[in-house]
Amino acid sequence: MKRYNYTLLITLLVSLMACRKLNIPPKNIIQDPDVFSTPAGIQAYMARLYSELPIEDFRYSPQRGLNFFWIISPTPATTGEALSRDQTSSMQEAFGSWSWDIWGGSYTTIRDCDYFIQTLPSYASNFSTAQVNAWLGEAYFVRGMTYFALVKRFGGVPIVNKTLNYTVGTSTDELKIPRSSEQAVWDQVASDFDFAIANLPAINGDDGDGSRANKYVAAAFESRAMLYAGTIAKYNATTLFDGQKNQLCGIPVSAANGYFQKSYNAAVMLDGIYSLYLKSWSSTDKTAQYQNFVNLFSDAGSNESIFVREYQYPNSVHGYDAYNVPRQLIGPNGYSSEVNPTLNFVEMFGGIPKNSDGTIQTLDASGRYILFNNTMDLFANAEPRLRATVILPGDAFKGQNIEIRRGIYTGPATGGINPLLPAGSKSQYPLTNLVVSATASQTSYTLPDGSLMNPAGLSGIFTGDQTCAISGFSVRKWLNPNLPTSQVLENNETQTWIEMRYAEVLLNRAEAAFELNSGGQKGTADYTQDAFNIINQIRLRAGATLLTSSGSMTIDTIRIERRKELAFENKTYWDLKRWRTFSKEQNGTIYRILMPFYSSEAGKYFFDARTDERNDVYTYDPRWYYEQIPQGAISKSPNLVQNPGY
Repeated sequence: MKRYNYTLLITLLVSLMACRKLNIPPKNIIQDPDVFSTPAGIQAYMARLYSELPIEDFRYSPQRGLNFFWIISPTPATTGEALSRDQTSSMQEAFGSWSWDIWGGSYTTIRDCDYFIQTLPSYASNFSTAQVNAWLGEAYFVRGMTYFALVKRFGGVPIVNKTLNYTVGTSTDELKIPRSSEQAVWDQVASDFDFAIANLPAINGDDGDGSRANKYVAAAFESRAMLYAGTIAKYNATTLFDGQKNQLCGIPVSAANGYFQKSYNAAVMLDGIYSLYLKSWSSTDKTAQYQNFVNLFSDAGSNESIFVREYQYPNSVHGYDAYNVPRQLIGPNGYSSEVNPTLNFVEMFGGIPKNSDGTIQTLDASGRYILFNNTMDLFANAEPRLRATVILPGDAFKGQNIEIRRGIYTGPATGGINPLLPAGSKSQYPLTNLVVSATASQTSYTLPDGSLMNPAGLSGIFTGDQTCAISGFSVRKWLNPNLPTSQVLENNETQTWIEMRYAEVLLNRAEAAFELNSGGQKGTADYTQDAFNIINQIRLRAGATLLTSSGSMTIDTIRIERRKELAFENKTYWDLKRWRTFSKEQNGTIYRILMPFYSSEAGKYFFDARTDERNDVYTYDPRWYYEQIPQGAISKSPNLVQNPGY
């Protein structure tokens, strides 16, 4: 089945821009009959609803919010997936500080949905029953997505499912709606998605262009949302009650299995409708497996993509490549290497030589560096999904070998090279016997054979330059290998963002199944075996070693698989929050990096695994699991109770 997407329908939105300020069609410009009497008018209204969806895409970061063009402190730099020059510690979302007030913006969208749901039935005689049901299904879908965006941040929020009108001079009491319990809001999300599933067709859109949600899209997002609710019920420790004993933060543990079951059932609905992308995959060819995973994110015909955000130049663009290409491929804007995967993340993958504690093996049995002819030799057997996600030092991209070096070691190599620093040291590297470069304008070093070598390679590490890799790695996922360097610009790129793909639905299903089995839930399916089969299905496509038995699988097995598969898709941030593991992972944490060096005497490379040279410490405050309700909202409604710790 064709994947479903939406675009920002700028042309249609222009006619409604004037009414956006008041959130209803102004009577002196556009009246209800103008909007609700024709398919074109309803399409315009729908375009506005879709444009307001809280999709966390290329233009999103927790610090800057939604639809912000200049991305600093990108989401992966808050989760341990990566380091960034502009992110130096743990953080929560800075909602409302920048381009999109998540609280106020969400309630504006909810009001738009409510108005549509209330008004369309009055004009239903102009259309077929199927048309009306589909349009209502879309409105419920958008509203469900918006409540989901609120509840995953704030817990219980006011539920407003009717249009509230205020006349100057009248009481505002009706507008001062208190927060509902968190469980009630999750149930509202489920109800909205259930309505959408029941009323949306399998294929939505008269022209078949896949520009709108369908019942399977709604089911996919319900699988995500209900999995979130189930883990909150099971793992959350923060509670908050109002004066009426409504639990505003937290869900009773007894509700967990019910939500996991909803997640599982919703995911099962997509069986046979979508599939994992396997167009260029081979069971025996690692290069084909690598290329298949790369192609997944650029193939418009992928049957794995369920819901995407498309970009069209010049109205809707982003600058992902401009911020993230390796330094040697830097575009005219002068940015690069903003997202630098950590060694902690890379070590999650299989096929890398590791020590008994799971860390990468860079030293031999005598405690000296292992020497390699090429930097890629260390990763020769790594699972192909890693190469498709991370640019490893020395790997090829855009026809170039990406040179990432910390420096050239000029000391003796006979008998082996001892570690440059003691194990666990947080000190800077000693400059004795070490040639480094401060900037990309580096002076080549003459090797013993007379050849020249740039100390830091073309992509860094530069000790004083803010345009290079800082972890030994660059991000690979999402980069466009066909984009000319002259076009690697801010506000110029149009790669499609995949917000929901079938791999996530399968992972939702596997996690929900495992949790159901752990919770003693009995069903027609063998939940443990189902989870085991799914994880191996994901791992087979990735080129990873398959699990040998369902009995050896733990919840961490599933979570790590999810983190590898969905890395740099802005999903890990919310997973760490719902699992309530953020504060455990980031508790005085300094993330690890891998520094490649070249030994001039040995004529070989070695790697030094260490903590981030900047010594940036990450500590996640547990109160951030629930975000602060904007003070402006509380000042307008004394019925709103602030979340704990703020």
